[in-house]
Amino acid sequence: MSNCVFCSIISGDIPSEKIYEDEHTLAFLDINPVNPGHTLVVPKKHSENLYDIETTDWMQMMQTVKLLAPKIKKAVEADGINIEMNNEKAAGQIIFHSHVHIVPRTFDDGLRHWPGAPYKGEGARDTAEKIRALL
Repeated sequence: MSNCVFCSIISGDIPSEKIYEDEHTLAFLDINPVNPGHTLVVPKKHSENLYDIETTDWMQMMQTVKLLAPKIKKAVEADGINIEMNNEKAAGQIIFHSHVHIVPRTFDDGLRHWPGAPYKGEGARDTAEKIRALL
């Protein structure tokens, strides 16, 4: 796609700090990292997000994530790793080319997790029924 930043990185038109590349995927450091080592893994074939990525591209991207996550954790001496994908603006997607974040975490990095709350009444059952009805 001609106006896609990640497609331009894949083609080499925009420089990046590449850490891994194979026939199907590219991994490079995020230019605005949450923590050092924050890496983006992208499929070389353009897709917008989880909803339209081809299954084979998804699987290849996940293989790259699995390969890199423990190596990134070790390289930056992290205590853990978050694997994240934002899909659509409401979920924080900024670049509309499928990508997964590998985010190294440390106990003292100051980041907090979601403030979950239990379902009220029959909320869990009702929600599960709505989801199951679409399967």
